[in-house]
Amino acid sequence: MFRKLLMIIERDIYKHIVYSSQSVRDAIKKTTEQKLSIVFVISESGRLQGVLTGGDLQRWILKQDDIDLDESVTNVMNTDYKFSRIFDDPLKIEAQFSDDISVIPIIDEFSCLKSIAFKRKKALRFGDIEINEKSPSYIIAEIGINHNGDYNLARRLVKLAKDSGADCAKFQMRDMTTLYNNSGVAGDATDDLGTQYTMDLLTRFNLPPEDMFKLFDYCKDLGLEPLCTPWDLRSLDQLESYGMRFYKVASADMTNHELLSCLSETGKPLIISTGMSDSDEIKDTARLLKRKGVAFAFLHCNSTYPAPYKDVHLNYMQHLSNIGECIVGYSGHERGYHVPLAAVSMGAKIIEKHFTIDRNMEGNDHKVSLLPDEFKDMVRMIRDIEKAMGGKGEIRQITQGERMNRENLAKSLVAASNIDKGAEITSQVVTIKSPGKGLQPNKLNELIGRRAKRSMKEGDFFYPDDLSDKIIKRRIYNFKRPFGIPVRFHDFNELKEGTNLDFLEFHLSYNDMDMDWHSLFDKKLDCDLVVHSPDLFKGDHILNFAERDPEYRKRSITELQRVIDITRELQPYFNIKGDTLIIVSLGGFTKQKPADKKEIADMYSLVQEGLSNLDTKGIEIIAQTLPPFPWYLGGQLYCNLFVDPEDTVEFCRQSGLRLCFDVAHSKLAMNHINRKFSEYVDIVAPYTAHLHIVDAQGVDGEGLQIGEGEIDFDNLAKILAEKAPDAGFIPEIWQGHKNNGEGFWLGLERLENWF
Repeated sequence: MFRKLLMIIERDIYKHIVYSSQSVRDAIKKTTEQKLSIVFVISESGRLQGVLTGGDLQRWILKQDDIDLDESVTNVMNTDYKFSRIFDDPLKIEAQFSDDISVIPIIDEFSCLKSIAFKRKKALRFGDIEINEKSPSYIIAEIGINHNGDYNLARRLVKLAKDSGADCAKFQMRDMTTLYNNSGVAGDATDDLGTQYTMDLLTRFNLPPEDMFKLFDYCKDLGLEPLCTPWDLRSLDQLESYGMRFYKVASADMTNHELLSCLSETGKPLIISTGMSDSDEIKDTARLLKRKGVAFAFLHCNSTYPAPYKDVHLNYMQHLSNIGECIVGYSGHERGYHVPLAAVSMGAKIIEKHFTIDRNMEGNDHKVSLLPDEFKDMVRMIRDIEKAMGGKGEIRQITQGERMNRENLAKSLVAASNIDKGAEITSQVVTIKSPGKGLQPNKLNELIGRRAKRSMKEGDFFYPDDLSDKIIKRRIYNFKRPFGIPVRFHDFNELKEGTNLDFLEFHLSYNDMDMDWHSLFDKKLDCDLVVHSPDLFKGDHILNFAERDPEYRKRSITELQRVIDITRELQPYFNIKGDTLIIVSLGGFTKQKPADKKEIADMYSLVQEGLSNLDTKGIEIIAQTLPPFPWYLGGQLYCNLFVDPEDTVEFCRQSGLRLCFDVAHSKLAMNHINRKFSEYVDIVAPYTAHLHIVDAQGVDGEGLQIGEGEIDFDNLAKILAEKAPDAGFIPEIWQGHKNNGEGFWLGLERLENWF
């Protein structure tokens, strides 16, 4: 019975070595740059002298009184190590692996280091790219011979593949004179019709190696990984001379053990299509590759053009993974791209699809190829599916959008009658009512038997804080900049008492704009005013100054003018110190996918045009910085404006507009594009008139309590103190107004540590 080999042999040893003439500093630099746990020390002639691990370094450091990193690496290396020889049987090499030993150097008869054996893992690595079970699917645009022998068309296909979101552009190389038994002569009368057709195409569509190499260089210039299938040994030699980082093996060579052995000797990772082979043949190839110690991935494939859906058999991918103990993917020749989408959902980590500009061009491959727009849609949908797949954990957490919908649709524990402070809470004084903004009904048993922390009226909501003995109270706060809290017409009189707020920020709803609120003010308040415009208006109208529909945009302008007019009516009730700030989310969202750069520029122009139509005397409109995925109407959209820091401040420079810097929104934006949040703060802070300070997590987890997300408030405070020292702020805690504003008071208490 065949024993499984769990070993990869790395023949590219340069990144794993340091020379005995180098210093400890050089060794540390090498391990850091290459992300290595071990390096091998060799002489100038290549003889293995010793090994150096992190543990070896630690032991050396602990023995030193004065650490000299310029000391020779030979004084630190370990000379007691396991090794094997190049003629050793692979089973003998593998037998040396243990829990403590996962890397084995392989030397020749002169003790020169020739290769390194690693424990096999389900991954392919070339350069700084690793394809593993947790990485995004690696997407290959198979150009193949769809250039039809035209170098300029090939370059165009490469550029289109890059623009379509491919990670890699793949070609094919054939030396016709050595590949075919008739020296590649087209039109051989003895050939079958199918062979004659194929030979005719290949003879006319073959590009010379020098053109192929220029195409590979062009790929690299665009940031696209070049890949090629060598169909013969001479082509492999030419590709090796170029320096390919990995290889694709065609289905037709799945059983070509001579070519596979030569490919294995290069030490480069292999991606192998399994079409045209049965399970026994696939197992034979897997045995060969494991014995050679080469890293490889299998692609499930049906090699008919186009492949009938009934013959695809995606379920075989799992069996294929078990046979190869490797990463698996899918190479598709069926029509459309819905099958690759299904393959990704089933675990495919590599997707290969043919790519063309015209399916009517000559050649079989064109007929099963995707057009650039189709390929782009496939890539976008694959990335959507990967996001939707999530992790493999067993813990299910409520998303922010679900929390919002639960507030509106679920139910809460509510006081069924008046309850005195300190009274025992019994089942008779608790009922269940909508909406779900209070304590969830499943907490009823925890609530019963507790003492009321506050006096409650019939209909008051119980909150999670009612299950705690801790009481959070408002007080006098000490900040170096103006501060306030968000309020509504129905709660501002209660929330402003007992503390020293510099201003109130009124968050209007569209219903608030129609109510008679004047009677709520019996005197002028000794604080300033800020207003936050509604995002949503009657009839599901989301404010959007960037909307292309002129009638929709006209209504948005009209609604914001109403907000301005109401703000002017509010001003006499406050101690106004200048123009009143109105915070506005100016729109620019899309429903299906993010906008491109040209669309974004056009959107900003529409916003500036719309703002010019407003009467803003005594008012300053400030644009709120926005998250990449805003929550509207309980669902998610794509936001395109006031998300990127550079185009945001460019708009500010051109328009003179200042910003409401919502730190949570902008932290989510930087998480989404994988940039440091401190960069955003540096860029945007000088244009900031007002701050919404709150924590955030991930790409759409906004409104979290201070200190319960990912924001570094210490660094945030330092940058803002220098670049936006006068901007006022509110703690924009989601649902912070509940239970008499306890979320706001807790947020302010925590923010005192930094602001």
